[in-house]
Amino acid sequence: MAQSPGTKLVLSHMHDWLIILLLAAIDGLLNMIEPFHRYVGKDMMQDLMFPFKEDTIPMWGVPILSIIIPILIFIAFYMVRRDIYDLHHATLGILFASLITGVITDCIKDAVGRPRPNFFQRCFPNKIPEFDKETGDVICNGIKAVIKEGYKSFPSGHTSWSFAGLGFLSWYLSGKIRVFDRRGHIGKFSIVLLPLLIAALIGVTRVDDYWHHWTDVFTGGFIGIVVSSSCYLLLFPFPTFSQGWAPHAFFYMLEEGGGESPQPDSQTPSLVRQEDFSAELDAMESGKRYI
Repeated sequence: MAQSPGTKLVLSHMHDWLIILLLAAIDGLLNMIEPFHRYVGKDMMQDLMFPFKEDTIPMWGVPILSIIIPILIFIAFYMVRRDIYDLHHATLGILFASLITGVITDCIKDAVGRPRPNFFQRCFPNKIPEFDKETGDVICNGIKAVIKEGYKSFPSGHTSWSFAGLGFLSWYLSGKIRVFDRRGHIGKFSIVLLPLLIAALIGVTRVDDYWHHWTDVFTGGFIGIVVSSSCYLLLFPFPTFSQGWAPHAFFYMLEEGGGESPQPDSQTPSLVRQEDFSAELDAMESGKRYI
């Protein structure tokens, strides 16, 4: 039985999908280990006595906003253009961006061990502080799991994950709706900025909830946007390019089908034989199937 183009594409990137599973396992292990317990003296408690309140956006909500919803948008574009290369590479890219960001973020969290702004409430739920007589460090008497999370302030995981997924979506939309087509449509640009605004607001909630310092949020956002940008440009051309609406793999496939092999040292698809597959490009842009 012949394999579908989608199956062949997934199998050709099997090593990438295995790496995604490995990254997920590594991130899970990083969340299980005990973070570094940074010294917290009595004089340092003044900045760590904010209320311990529930998350405005729980951690389980972040993957929904930054991964699942973007993938649904990728599927919507697939239903219109039927480009399996686009769907596969967009899904692969956003998962890579999110998991690489997660591993980097949790590595730093565990290594730094910065106390959260609500650390006092976590460490001393009975409101009675206790410090080691010799070192002056805190002696916490709260719930172990709650205290453990109290040492994982820097950087913000909510923010880094949000900018990783929604930052990737912003890049993706800028290519699909051709924001940089030199026609100056502010409406298109506003659509591209919307995912970034949502990611920024998620970061703001982390400060408002007293789970993070503003520097945690700023650094988390920086990590997320850098990783998402790198992962997108690994798989897609710059949105400013004339062919920025489809992944590199799509154009390589057309070149190979047209009898010309892509240049191995080229970072963008060759345009020399563009006339050989103009019909295929027209079919893609008009919404005809290409699977």
